[in-house]
Amino acid sequence: MLNHRKKTDYISWTILIGVLLLAIEISFFHQGLIFSLLVSGAFIYIGRKKWHSMIGKILFWLGIIHLVFNVFTMMTARFFLLAILLYVLIQFFQSKRQPALLQPKIQPADRTVQTEILERKPLLQNLLFGRQKTPEQAYEWNDVNIQVGLGDTVIDLSYAVLPKGEAVISIRHWIGNVQIFVPYELEISIVHSAVVGSTLILDKEKEQMFNQTLVWQTAAYETAEQKLKIITSMMVGNLEVKRI
Repeated sequence: MLNHRKKTDYISWTILIGVLLLAIEISFFHQGLIFSLLVSGAFIYIGRKKWHSMIGKILFWLGIIHLVFNVFTMMTARFFLLAILLYVLIQFFQSKRQPALLQPKIQPADRTVQTEILERKPLLQNLLFGRQKTPEQAYEWNDVNIQVGLGDTVIDLSYAVLPKGEAVISIRHWIGNVQIFVPYELEISIVHSAVVGSTLILDKEKEQMFNQTLVWQTAAYETAEQKLKIITSMMVGNLEVKRI
């Protein structure tokens, strides 16, 4: 498997080459690209403002189609797709050559005071593609801080053994849905940002969001002994927070 330094170098070089390709493409090959993207953005913005009318819906989807067409005809976009495919293939072949071995580690009893930092296993992982959820049996809570490319995330706190104080969930999604199930006795604070999507927070529903940030907080949050802070952001997707 690629070590962390090689992964960071690969990503850094990919971004650097992509930026250079974009500059060359705009300067020499597609000088009208910025104008085309601005036109797409204008169509999407006007269509979103007039969404309840037929012309608004037409403008919105014309803007989306025009934007996707412009992006996928770019040499830079093709380069990034090729870089992602190459990375996935490298990871796949190296995992076949060097499969990960999971071995139990038995630590001897140590009655001395521990001063070193202990690493804990996260509940959820960063994902490029896929769906993940918390265990469906009792588990010890660890704060969640993840990034997801394309997929869904489900967090059920009814099985979690929560500590006193504030628990934190931080999720950054590109495209996908987030569901969070919260016990009735837990006070919550939510900060949610989305480019396009919808929300259902307890009994409050917002069917359409467009480049908005929303903030909710239950009445007793500040003084509660146990509470949950939820911070989510996504490009396209839906957030659902329900009592269970």
